[in-house]
Amino acid sequence: MPTSSPVSSPQPIACPPPTIDWTEGGAARSARWRSERGAAPPKRVMLADDTMTADAAYRLACEGTALLWRGDFQNARQLLQALARRVDKPAKASKQARVERKKAANAAAAGVSAGQAFHLYRQAQSQRARVLGMVLIEFGDDYRLSLRRAPDAKQACAEAWGAAGEAAACVASLRELLGVISAHEWRKKGVEIPAVGKSPNNRIHPHYGVFSPLRGEYVDLVANAPLPATRPSRFVAFDIGTGTGVLSAVLALRDIDQIVATDQDPRALACARENLHRLRLPNPVKVMQADLFPEGRASLIVCNPPWLPARPGSPLEGAVYDEGSRMLLGFLNGLAAHLAPGGEGWLILSDFAEHLGLRSRAQLLAAIDGAGLKVLGRLDARPEHPKAFDATDPLHAARALEVTSLWRLAAI
Repeated sequence: MPTSSPVSSPQPIACPPPTIDWTEGGAARSARWRSERGAAPPKRVMLADDTMTADAAYRLACEGTALLWRGDFQNARQLLQALARRVDKPAKASKQARVERKKAANAAAAGVSAGQAFHLYRQAQSQRARVLGMVLIEFGDDYRLSLRRAPDAKQACAEAWGAAGEAAACVASLRELLGVISAHEWRKKGVEIPAVGKSPNNRIHPHYGVFSPLRGEYVDLVANAPLPATRPSRFVAFDIGTGTGVLSAVLALRDIDQIVATDQDPRALACARENLHRLRLPNPVKVMQADLFPEGRASLIVCNPPWLPARPGSPLEGAVYDEGSRMLLGFLNGLAAHLAPGGEGWLILSDFAEHLGLRSRAQLLAAIDGAGLKVLGRLDARPEHPKAFDATDPLHAARALEVTSLWRLAAI
């Protein structure tokens, strides 16, 4: 009788990286395609240089033809700026663009809801990103740019995409490259956070792809909220979804013995570790990879989830959009099991989603109650970022009403 051999579990098949194809000098060319926003490689690619006009480039981009740049780098930047002006205020819009604008105008005249305005805004932003993403740049295997007047972007690209090597040779959009360079400058300069110390040693340095703590109101709420009255012999706090580590840094300056900071994103973990090491805080912070909670219990558990329950348009929007409120509900539903006796959970959340009609206050309170939690109190702060006061912003009506709150929660 034949014996059977044990069957090994199937191993996941590694998918090859996407490639982009074009013709140059009569020969077929191909390169690795890189897109942080998850865009597919363009199917139509043509070479472009300094002789191309902005009107021609705009027409081709709207039609779905990508422009692989072979001219002067600074001229490519100027072309991208010209495309942005045409996207925002198109002089010769396509028929489809005119139809979409007419729809938006009719909706505005009819008094659309805040939620409809939000969805129209996101559609417009998606279309804008698609068109502006059609100007492409080729990189060498050390992230070298073989264009006249091109900057040395090797360090910026290595920080965002990994060390130079075989994977460095690729094609990506110029818009994405400029985002990488901008992120590199923010990483060098840092963001001043008064709540973590006195200048100049009070800066958080965000990495590429990690949400920058430019909105200070939520940081100040964590810095000033009263700690739980019940204090164990060793006071432990968890920072769920730490990002840059800014809230862990604030907690480490308070009367807390140990902070455990968690995140799933490798970029965020590296960013948090670097920032917390640089600040040389008086209390220890352990940074670890976890989906929400680490093991054990804590007397204080802080979470600042993405504020908008909508699908991210790209992986980079994951810190802003929380599809299905996954992180928010995950935090609420797991909080009671991880709180030490007498402990509190601090949920930092804006009501911007409520003003957009994406989530109601009743739904939030029902989620808190359904998780076996009660509200001990709430601290509120009004945002001070520029968009809150920009009457030309499409979402100004909702932004003008926004309040950021720290909800003090406890197990029932």
